[in-house]
Amino acid sequence: MSKDPERFDTMLLAMAQQHEGGVPELLDTIFSFLARKTDFYTGGGDKAAENMVMSAFKRYETAAVSAHAKKKAEMEQNERKRQERIRAKEEEERRASQAFMNQSANITELTDEEAEALQKELDEKKSKTKDAPEASGDSSDDKTSSSPTKTEKDKDKKDNDKKDSDEDDEPDKLKPNIGNGCDLPNYRWTQTLGDLEILIPLNVNFTVRSRDVIVNIQKKHFSVGLKGHPAIIDGELQHEIKLEESMWVLQDGKSVLANLEKVNQMEWWSRLVMTDPEISTKKINPEPSKLSDLDGETRGLVEKMMYDQRQKELGKPTSEEAKKQEMLKKFMAQHPEMDFSKCKFN
Repeated sequence: MSKDPERFDTMLLAMAQQHEGGVPELLDTIFSFLARKTDFYTGGGDKAAENMVMSAFKRYETAAVSAHAKKKAEMEQNERKRQERIRAKEEEERRASQAFMNQSANITELTDEEAEALQKELDEKKSKTKDAPEASGDSSDDKTSSSPTKTEKDKDKKDNDKKDSDEDDEPDKLKPNIGNGCDLPNYRWTQTLGDLEILIPLNVNFTVRSRDVIVNIQKKHFSVGLKGHPAIIDGELQHEIKLEESMWVLQDGKSVLANLEKVNQMEWWSRLVMTDPEISTKKINPEPSKLSDLDGETRGLVEKMMYDQRQKELGKPTSEEAKKQEMLKKFMAQHPEMDFSKCKFN
């Protein structure tokens, strides 16, 4: 076994992409090469080549099946959590609606006599308020303090204008679904910063088998369909994905669930493929994440950003500024003969 099993991945992936027939065509090329350019079939004795192939096949079959099962279990768990979030949100909306209905049921309509008495009472209170300044010299101050000032009115107006502006921002883009993706007529997709999950219903009246499904995952292209049927998805991905970390599974013979891992795990996608309508990434509501969930490089970057933000809030230097100050102190210590008293440091 190679010490670095991923050493030739780039080369092999490039080869695989050149074989439109998929794995069978790739294997045909490899065994053709071994037959034409090596003594693979004849150099080791009777059935030595076959035993060698089967030994390698069995060794990696166990690892591949185990990894596939683990990934499938994770995807199914993510789908269950997504369904639970949807049900929780629906229940919350149902309760809010029921509370509103209950409140509305408690509102009773006034009779003509009651309405007339209420109006008379309001008119009397209004009249007393109008006469109040003549009765007390302090009333004008009370009125001033209880009424909103022009500055407060202007501030409220600006806040309302800003709220309206935010609500109308990117009106030509769709609002993300509960999974920060989009629900489309033929499929739905959700995303985290690290990956995308696509659920594609097959909508046929028979149980589909894996061999009936055609899934093509490339670095910048994604397509799914059934043999003999038009492709359900077939387009250029908005950004690149990691081929070796992406996979798909057939669920209950009725739908395909695909998981694509992003290359850039610091950005949100506004669409899955370039022919899809865009969602507004400004309206994405990511779930709280733990630093322990991030990879080492991303975690270090996030921790640095959080530290710098705290330092700014406290009026203290950021990590970069502290580093520059430390370098400056060392330079001044190394050159005591220089006069820095008239220097201005930013």
